[in-house]
Amino acid sequence: MEHEYISEWFRFADMDLLSAERNTAFYPVHMQLVCYLCQQSAEKNLKGFLVYKGIVEPPKIHNLDTLCEMCSEYDEGFSEIKRACVILTRYGVQPRYPHEMEISEYDMKTAIDYARQVRDCIPIQEARQELETSRILAEAEDDVKNGRVHDFNDVMHETREDIEDGKL
Repeated sequence: MEHEYISEWFRFADMDLLSAERNTAFYPVHMQLVCYLCQQSAEKNLKGFLVYKGIVEPPKIHNLDTLCEMCSEYDEGFSEIKRACVILTRYGVQPRYPHEMEISEYDMKTAIDYARQVRDCIPIQEARQELETSRILAEAEDDVKNGRVHDFNDVMHETREDIEDGKL
């Protein structure tokens, strides 16, 4: 599977979570929108993981519990976010329509925490890290190939050191 396509799922998930977090600064806070964006972030992280595992077209569903179960087939670590997925699923449709659901400030803050838990789930973090490492190494190979650097081994050594030091 093409790395850029997989990475897009995670990038969109990050944008949704960032949008949710930033929307809490507005007054009055549109809590329904924040919760919806948290659900969307979690959904895209789970679907991104499925794409990473080779499912070319993830299912067009919004039930995070079902998506989490699918991810659990690849890694038991998803059991740690099952509750987050169950809670966030309710924000996928209902908050978008008037009078469907009352959302409190506590619900909103919990939704943000749960979306972060999904993002930070170890199997998702491992997938993200592998994709980022592959991207960096591909860029280094391209630099050598196009004459921007002359010794691939030096570039690879420096890149690996930067990754280990947390600079990349």
